Amino acid sequence: MNSEKKIRIAIQKSGRLYEDSIRVLKECGIDINTGINKLKAEAYNFPMEVLFLRDDDIPQYVQDGVADIGIVGENVLLEKNKDVKIVEHLGFGKCRLSIAVPKGTNYKSISDLKGLKIATTYKTILSKFLKKEKIDAEIHEISGSVEIAPSIGLADAICDLVSSGSTLFMNGLKEVEVILRSEAVLVQSKTLGKSQLQLVEKLMFRLNAVKKSKKNKYILLNAPNKKLNKIISILPGMKSPTVLPLAEKGWSSVHSVVHEDEFWEIIAALKENGAQGILVVPIEKMII
Repeated sequence: MNSEKKIRIAIQKSGRLYEDSIRVLKECGIDINTGINKLKAEAYNFPMEVLFLRDDDIPQYVQDGVADIGIVGENVLLEKNKDVKIVEHLGFGKCRLSIAVPKGTNYKSISDLKGLKIATTYKTILSKFLKKEKIDAEIHEISGSVEIAPSIGLADAICDLVSSGSTLFMNGLKEVEVILRSEAVLVQSKTLGKSQLQLVEKLMFRLNAVKKSKKNKYILLNAPNKKLNKIISILPGMKSPTVLPLAEKGWSSVHSVVHEDEFWEIIAALKENGAQGILVVPIEKMII
């Protein structure tokens, strides 16, 4: 049984999610001595123990309560089909699970997959997709080096993770169907006690502050007072912009927070209305 005074989190011991998982915990103010080839570590300043596991094992460990929470790719979670709760999408480790065929294949629609042999390590996800689309194809389950299967005559197509698409290109393949878009998720055991749930809530408070900060920018600008009302109306802010008088008569300093999706449009509108000396500052944490 886990101690009632801490939580155990499982993260990938190596691979594409390891560094980002450690980074996001550090951004949450949690210091961990990762060391070399460690399988377990204690956090210095948060009641947390970290287990370093193979990504394929994380859903099972969380389901069984060996780990209270875990960071794992959504693709792995869906493939393993374990009974755990997704608490948060973390915004890193983004990729897609796609079907690819040799470049010379005359592929027009999903119906062209009928009768093909598809090599994959994601048999569960692919099976559900083909069933949903009513495609009768043969699934050839293999582990590793899926992309070479068509060139050695093992399969007609593949279903594998794609990030940039360079691996497909180098192996003479083209992406034809995206069946899943994935990113890292925080998952939680469904059997946590009250103490563990409280610690998860504390962690989520920190995680949300970090996530909000990455999606927003703090801006400072100088505005002519005659255009102040218009400039304030352009800025969304969390409540309303901060306005401070400048030493130069007729001018004010305006401070606000802008979401990254609207950033360039807002900056352009501010410039059109006389804003000058616009400074953009990254936000480390954002608590609303």
